Amino acid sequence: MTQDEMKKAAGWAALEYVKKGSIVGVGTGSTVNHFIDALATRKEEIKGAVSSSVASTERLEKIGIPVFDANEVASLDVYVDGADEINGEYDMIKGGGAALTREKIVAAIAKQFICIVDDTKQVDVLGQFPLPVEVIPMARSFIGRELVKLGGDPVYREGCITDNGNIILDVHNMAITDAKDLEDKINALPGVVTVGLFAHRGADVLLMGTPEGVKKFEK
Repeated sequence: MTQDEMKKAAGWAALEYVKKGSIVGVGTGSTVNHFIDALATRKEEIKGAVSSSVASTERLEKIGIPVFDANEVASLDVYVDGADEINGEYDMIKGGGAALTREKIVAAIAKQFICIVDDTKQVDVLGQFPLPVEVIPMARSFIGRELVKLGGDPVYREGCITDNGNIILDVHNMAITDAKDLEDKINALPGVVTVGLFAHRGADVLLMGTPEGVKKFEK
């Protein structure tokens, strides 16, 4: 089974958590694209979706699924999204696609977070994948210096402007052993919009595509 086939298997497995008549939280990325394709087969059963990115919104609308603004929805039953890394505590690094802030907002209003990944994304210690930080442009240099003090090696993501009009610093060479504490420290820096650590709001269910099929883990 190829990596993309494992992603597809995980994406389709998430359909199990979609309730009839609900509005579904939809994330961003290649694995989520498979989930959107799967969701198309049940589009008549749901009211619509809340999307975490312009790219996902366009894909949802193209297949005829109405997309609601997050401000129109008090809560969501489920949010389905991928991860760049996930550890045994279901803490995640997200933001490789630069949609981390909107992803964190949609995750916050969801009762259940379903994380869909292939087995290359599971790690013992977070940090091999560079940690994205969305930053207001005028704070770029200041935040960079502060991230160095925290032990990281921040690199400006050239040519990347988020859907919110901000920039991304990718923090390399950090072994993240206390994800909640680091999430708090980085989010407290003036000029940070959010950090791509999903520890305070981690995954509730992990659907992991493997060569042997989809494995399900729950907290």
